[in-house]
Amino acid sequence: MSPMRAPVTVRRDDLPTAVTIWEVGARDGLQNESTVIDTATKIEFIDRLAACGLTIVEATSFVRPDRIPQLADAAEVMAGITRVPGVRYPVLVPNERGLDNAVVSGVGEIAVFASATDTFAQRNLGRPMAEQMAMFTPTISRARELGLPVRGYVSMCFGDPWEGAVDPGQVIAVVGDLMAAGCTEVSLGDTIGVATAGQVTALLAGLVASGVPIDIIGVHFHDTYGQALANTLSALGSGVTIVDSSAGGLGGCPYAESATGNLATEDLVWMLDGLGIDTGVDLGALIDTSAWMAGKLGRPPVSRVVQALAARI
Repeated sequence: MSPMRAPVTVRRDDLPTAVTIWEVGARDGLQNESTVIDTATKIEFIDRLAACGLTIVEATSFVRPDRIPQLADAAEVMAGITRVPGVRYPVLVPNERGLDNAVVSGVGEIAVFASATDTFAQRNLGRPMAEQMAMFTPTISRARELGLPVRGYVSMCFGDPWEGAVDPGQVIAVVGDLMAAGCTEVSLGDTIGVATAGQVTALLAGLVASGVPIDIIGVHFHDTYGQALANTLSALGSGVTIVDSSAGGLGGCPYAESATGNLATEDLVWMLDGLGIDTGVDLGALIDTSAWMAGKLGRPPVSRVVQALAARI
C-alpha cells in the first residue's frame, strides 16, 4: 500500500488563509553541522529552496569564522546565489562589522540574535542579558538608516537548559527592547524545544497585550519533544502568520547542546496544505531538495514527510 502524496484539505475558519514560511535551513540548519559544507553545495541548496516557491530563504550569517566556521564563506555564498525576483535572502549579523560585510555583499535585510535568559546570553553573546542591547542597538540603527528591515530573534523564550522555565515577562521585555531599537519583526525561539501549546498561546497573548502587533511576530520551534507542529498550530490560532522552519528538519543550536532539529519545512507544509492555508510552496520539489541535501550530508532527513515520500515523489 503506497502512502498518500498529498493531505486531504479541510479549512478551519479560525486560522489564517496564508502563512509566510521563513526558511532557515541554509543558515540555522547548516551552522550546526559537525563538518563544513562546501560553498558550491550551499549555493545550490539556496537556489533549489528558492525554486520550490519559498519567498524567504535565510542564506547565511556574517559572523567570525572562529565562532561559526560552517558559515565562514558568507560573502562567497551571497556572491554565488541566483537572486530570484520576489525572494528575500536575509542574513544574520552579530554586530556592526558583520553588518558592514553584509552590506558589501548586497544584502537586503538582516537579523540580530538576542536572548531571553542571562545564561544563554553569556554563552552565545559573551555578555549578560542586561547588556545585549548595547551590542545590538548600533547595528539595528545603522541598518534602518540604510533602509534595511531588521528581524530580531529571541532565543530561549519558553525554557532554558540552565535556568529552567522562562518568565514570559523576560521575553516581553526583550521583544520591547528590540522593537524600540528599530526591529521590524521578531521571532520567538523555542531553542530547546520544550514549549507546549498552552505556553505559546499565553506568551502571544502577553505580547499583544503589551502592544506588539501580532503580524510582526514569527515563531521558531524546535522539535526536541515532538511538539513543534502542535505549537505552530497554537500560534496560528493566535493570529501568527510567520513561521520559521528548516528544510528536512536540519539544525539545532551550537551553544545549547540539548537543542535538536528545527521544525521541518515539509512537515509544516503538509499540515498547512491540509488546513487549506496557502504557502506557495511546491511540496514535491521541496522534498526532492531535502532528500538531495540529506545525500550530501550522508544521513537520512529528520522530516517525517520526507521519509514517507522522498522515494515516491
